[in-house]
Order: sequence, then C-alpha cells, then structure tokens
Amino acid sequence: MQRFLIIQTAFIGDVVLATGMVEKLHQAHPEAQIDFLVRKGNEGLLANNPFLNEILIWDKKQNKFSNLFKMLQQIRSIQYDKVINLQRFAGTGFLTAFSNAKEKIGYDKNPFSFLFSKKIKHIMNDGRHEVERNHELIKDFTDAVFAKPKLYPSENDFKFIEAYATQQYICIAPSSVWFTKQYPVEKWIEFINVIPRSYKIFLLGGKEDKNLCDAIASSSTNNNTEVLAGKLNFLQSAALMKNAVMNYVNDSAPLHFASAMNAPVTAIFCSTIPAYGFGPLSTNSFIVETKVPLTCRPCTLHGRKACPLGHYKCAFTIETSQLLNSIAKLHE
Repeated sequence: MQRFLIIQTAFIGDVVLATGMVEKLHQAHPEAQIDFLVRKGNEGLLANNPFLNEILIWDKKQNKFSNLFKMLQQIRSIQYDKVINLQRFAGTGFLTAFSNAKEKIGYDKNPFSFLFSKKIKHIMNDGRHEVERNHELIKDFTDAVFAKPKLYPSENDFKFIEAYATQQYICIAPSSVWFTKQYPVEKWIEFINVIPRSYKIFLLGGKEDKNLCDAIASSSTNNNTEVLAGKLNFLQSAALMKNAVMNYVNDSAPLHFASAMNAPVTAIFCSTIPAYGFGPLSTNSFIVETKVPLTCRPCTLHGRKACPLGHYKCAFTIETSQLLNSIAKLHE
C-alpha cells in the first residue's frame, strides 16, 4: 500500500483548493493511504473527508520552529512513499526535503527544491486554475482528468443549518484577509439595500469578521439580514452555502468553499484578477469586476493592506447592478 502526504499549511482557501488533489489521488490509487498536513486551526476543513487517513497539524503560531522539528520526526516515522508539497516556502520545503520519503515533489520556487526528487515550475497568469497547477505535481502517477476540490459537511452540519434555511436565502461573505480584495463596506450596504425582501440574507465569516458584519447589517435598511459570522464552523458555513440561491464572495476563502460544494456563487474581484487562477469552479458561477480600464489593476497577486494610489477604483467602480444581475440570470 502506497502512503502519500499532501502538505498545505497556508491559508484556508489554499487548503480547500488542495482537496482537489485528495480527490485525484484517491481516484488513481483507491487503496492508498493519504495523509494531509495543515497549520493548526485549519484541520476542521478536512473533517469527514472519506479519503483521508490522518490529518497532521503544525502549530505555526506558538513555538513554530520547535514544532517544525517535531513534525519532521513524525513525518519521517511514517515512511511515506511520496510527499507532495503545494507550497513555495522554506518551512514546508524543509519538511519535504528531509521527510525521508521515497519521492519528494514540489514547486521549483521552494528554497529547498534543489533537494526534491521532482520539481515543477509554478507559473502564475498562464490561464490555468490553481487546482490544475496543483494537479501538475501528480500527473505522472494519476491522469489528466480535472478533479474539483470538495468539502464534506456531516449530516449533523446540514441538520444544524436547517433552522436558518426556512426560506430562500442569500449568503454574503464580506470580509477578506487583504483589504484590496475586499468589496467596500458601503458598497455591500448599497447592494443589500436593493436585494428583494423575499430573500433572507446571511452574513458569514469567522469570529474576527463579526464586527464588520455587524456594521454592515446595522447600517442597512434591509431588516431581513442576519449576522452568522462566528456562529458557524467551516463545514456548517459550507453546508449553508450549498443551498443558497446565491453566494456573494470576495476573491477569498468563501469563494473556494462555494467551489468545493458546487454552490452558486458570484465572485467579486477588486484588485486581483481571475486570470491568476483562483476563480470559481461551481456550475452556476459569475465573476464581477470593474468595467473601467485601470492601468493599476492588478496591483499585486495576493492583495494589499491598502490601495497604493489611495482611490481603490477597482472596487468602487463596480456597479451594484452587476451583483444583482447574477440572481436575475438564475431565473432566466
């Protein structure tokens, strides 16, 4: 029996996209043992995944480097056949290079890639989705068929959200780690105010997003809005998004939740662009971005803490009608 380890200790959305590799490996090697390494706090994303044997957790916030060496010992003790590193940073490169695995696979941009058995070029803006770029790492022992990312909310997760799904509803995840990926608060309020009152509106996010969601809800004139930020875990949020009439998200983790649930989604791209390879994968998906040609867009790959030019036109020139249009198209 082959033993595979997937390493992805970056942000929430990156882990979700990496689940496409779990699907791919299982399809090609159904008897294999597949383990997955994440940073502490992201392990809940992988709960209930029927194809995972073990979830390894690296605590990167406290005693990062001592925990790194402990993790290396754990990895070496398992004697993996293949360690597949989806990141381009030194910490995970170190784990891969010294994993004692028979084959060490990763991207050429990783500082430790000179010690990998196989390294693949990671090229942004080449027209491929990030999931496709990830699949490139394992194409030699799988196949060329695309495998979507997938999350597995439990039966209890779906039961938990039943109390909220008493009428047609729309989910909005208004926050982002990066400011320039986040649709502005006043624009969210403007949009919520014109959403037909026949739809319930849920504002989603983590505990850290509650203040933002509260501010949006309290400033809106739409009284059919409820803040759920901090009340749902990852998979409960994914379960709620699954049956929404539409999910409105930034270029951030909730976008990939929608893809992993094949939930209807409208993805708003402000400073970043879909060509980087992080667009929606759902059957019913829409992309919204400014119609104004801006020489400053995109300004960076991952977003910034503030608009470098101070005007944030890539977000403020997006029209509310563009967001409403995706709901209308579902009913055509």
